[in-house]
Amino acid sequence: MTSDPQAKRPPFEAETVLKSDVFSRVTLGRLGDTVVVERDVGPTPFWSKPLAYVLFWRERRALRRLTGLTGVSELVASDRRRLYRSWLSGVPLHIAEPHGDAAFFRAAKHSLHALHRRGVVHNDLAKQQNWLRLSDGGPALIDFQLASVHRSRGKLFRVLAYEDIRHLLKHKKRYCPDALTPRERRILATKSLPTRLWMASGKRVYNMVTRGIFSWSDGEGGHDRLKHFGAKVEERLEAHPQVRRAAVASYPYPRHGAGLYAFVEADGAPEPAALQAWCRETLEGPGTPDLVQIVEALPTDPAGKPRRDLLTLIARNLLDDLDAADKDPAAAEVARSIAARRLNLSDRTFSAGSV
Repeated sequence: MTSDPQAKRPPFEAETVLKSDVFSRVTLGRLGDTVVVERDVGPTPFWSKPLAYVLFWRERRALRRLTGLTGVSELVASDRRRLYRSWLSGVPLHIAEPHGDAAFFRAAKHSLHALHRRGVVHNDLAKQQNWLRLSDGGPALIDFQLASVHRSRGKLFRVLAYEDIRHLLKHKKRYCPDALTPRERRILATKSLPTRLWMASGKRVYNMVTRGIFSWSDGEGGHDRLKHFGAKVEERLEAHPQVRRAAVASYPYPRHGAGLYAFVEADGAPEPAALQAWCRETLEGPGTPDLVQIVEALPTDPAGKPRRDLLTLIARNLLDDLDAADKDPAAAEVARSIAARRLNLSDRTFSAGSV
């Protein structure tokens, strides 16, 4: 494959929407025999297209500079409105939750240094969604729309690279605080001057524009809706007399926005519509799950907690990653049973050619 926009390539066969917002639609599919992720700015509304194209060009430029770098997608092909990058099998950091995994963060730091040696700064690593934990346990970086490419290691580059590292260390503090070195703790405690100015004023304007005007936020892919309502939906469902336990994941709508997908262990096979109505009695409209699947059991970790990483893969139709994402045969078997009866069938919708 090539990134030459004039080069001939096989047609893209879409399988599952990964994210859809006012800046692009991101879809998992195939170019011939190659599994790829397509970013398409064509479906964006006219009022967001100028910025959408700027973000598109920034990502394409960064991926070209990073060709061959481990832990970063390869740019497979591109044209004026679409780019295709290789698929990385893994789950986002906020779902993987690598508590105590110091090896992951050592590898992530090495990957970030390698990125910087190529003259690329990511600029969006405060979001856990942009870090993946791959099926082999290693780290990967995605979503380079805000990335910048630098010819030299000048002052601006050094400040931005410092912030990349600091944001990684914030995640390390969350999941692996005992592994922080004294130097890393000093970095965490010392924001750069541009960052301090941004936090004091610029971020408020940014949030007003993105969330107010563009109806978009950093919690892409439905994470904001899940963050605001996920725990409330689980609590409400578990208050139902027939429900033993519930776990909620998010999944992207094919066009725009995201849905909530509730996996429910229950006695007596309650109707999903009745459980949705039960939630609607006390929660706002966005707090009502779009899909409710009754299951015999939820996949759990050794502590008995629901395996949200596996349930998220099911909710998003990333079924090929189920086995690769898990080394626990029992949890994997439960997950496969749930996946066989899943309710989000966007992959079949794509196969029918309706999108």
